Amino acid sequence: MTGLRLSAAPALVCATLMLSACGNLGSRFETAAPTTPTAPTAKPNRVVQQTPASEREHERILASYGGAYDDPRLEQLISKTVERLVAASDRPDQAYKVTILNSGAVNAFALPTGQLYVTRGLIALASDTSELSSVLSHEMAHVLAKHASIREDQARQAAVVTRVVTDMSNDPDLTALALAKTKLTMASFSRQQEFEADGIGIGLAARAHFDPYGAARFLTAMERNAALRVGKTALDPRAQDFTSSHPATPERIQNAQATARQYTSPESTERDREAYLAAIDNIVYGEDPSEGFVRGRRFLHPKLGFTFQAPDTFTLDNTAQAVIGVREGGTQAMRFDVVRVPAEQSLGEYLNSGWMEGVDKSSTEDITINGFPAASATARGDQWQFKVYALRFGTDVYRFIFAAKQKSTESERNARETVNSFRRLTLEEIQAARPLRIKVINVQPGDTVESLSHRMAGVDHPTERFRMLNGLEAHAQVKPRDRVKIVVD
Repeated sequence: MTGLRLSAAPALVCATLMLSACGNLGSRFETAAPTTPTAPTAKPNRVVQQTPASEREHERILASYGGAYDDPRLEQLISKTVERLVAASDRPDQAYKVTILNSGAVNAFALPTGQLYVTRGLIALASDTSELSSVLSHEMAHVLAKHASIREDQARQAAVVTRVVTDMSNDPDLTALALAKTKLTMASFSRQQEFEADGIGIGLAARAHFDPYGAARFLTAMERNAALRVGKTALDPRAQDFTSSHPATPERIQNAQATARQYTSPESTERDREAYLAAIDNIVYGEDPSEGFVRGRRFLHPKLGFTFQAPDTFTLDNTAQAVIGVREGGTQAMRFDVVRVPAEQSLGEYLNSGWMEGVDKSSTEDITINGFPAASATARGDQWQFKVYALRFGTDVYRFIFAAKQKSTESERNARETVNSFRRLTLEEIQAARPLRIKVINVQPGDTVESLSHRMAGVDHPTERFRMLNGLEAHAQVKPRDRVKIVVD
């Protein structure tokens, strides 16, 4: 389930691993027990037989991915697509239940029971029903070929290894690295399983009369989406994208195209683009503001009423456990999260309470930040220098953890300026904090890729993102009356 390959930025991963190992973090910014929304599901051909294990995994998935996304038009579209795929399958007795997840990540996966999951981020990226059908049929193939059952066994074995490492090691670096590797192992199917699922899925989609080339087009879109995510953290299961557990390598795209050629026929050409675009019009794009969201270098949480801004050259990523920031080059990183601190315990006492090793107790200082009581301290690891702040905002305590390879005037300034930017949101800012949405429009005479991308709100790389969302190659242009997706506020 997460976005960036580990090899892309080893210094970045090292910094964020260290930050993730600093304590028992619990959930993110909600101090009350979260409620689990009812999952919107496509009507199955038969009833999926739940098991205690699958029910637990379902609840964990909902909690990790922001709950379920309720959209009757999308549910109806997915329901019809699944019904067509099941009817074309060699196993029409196999039941499936599809849950749409309220996450901007591009991800899909399956449980052995036939429970399928797709994120709204994946749905927004696809350009027609044939592309969506390629994802659904791929996940159905993992169930039919029992890959999901094999992965569940591997996950149980990995969990045992993780417990042993955690119980025996006092080294947070080692423990965090083991956990990260375990997550990647659990997320990945083998290369052979992926190719097998591609072959089964493309054939299944073609027999259901969908365009078999939808798989190759969507794999290409995933690669382009992953390229735009370079610099994002790889530690958040909710942010994990489909390319991590389903690598969209050039070889895989070529194989998908070759497989599709075997199924090319007059009956297997349906893309159903118009109906698809109508169904996704107004879908939420990116982060849901109710969970807090990133705009450039700013993090805003309108529900809880605060904001802060990261330093120049930092990239912020809002994960399920914390807000992670990483400086270009990976020499500095930061983490922002919420912790439980008893009202009677001072913040200085909390910093010295042993939740983090290497804290210099003599450096602990009680301070005030924009009227809020706070405390700061420094800590030292083998490879990283830390500056830590705890700040009390209402009944909650928020924690800033800054890590630098080498302590410097710049790293000290970055930490200080970030913490000092923490403040309450104004009523106007809270009211203006609306989610980004996909809007489907008609291209007008005189419109160009550049002019339409300038209408995109709140996204980075707008021109590249516009091309990616609409399946346009580097030099392709739009034509009047084309239907295209743009991102609006």
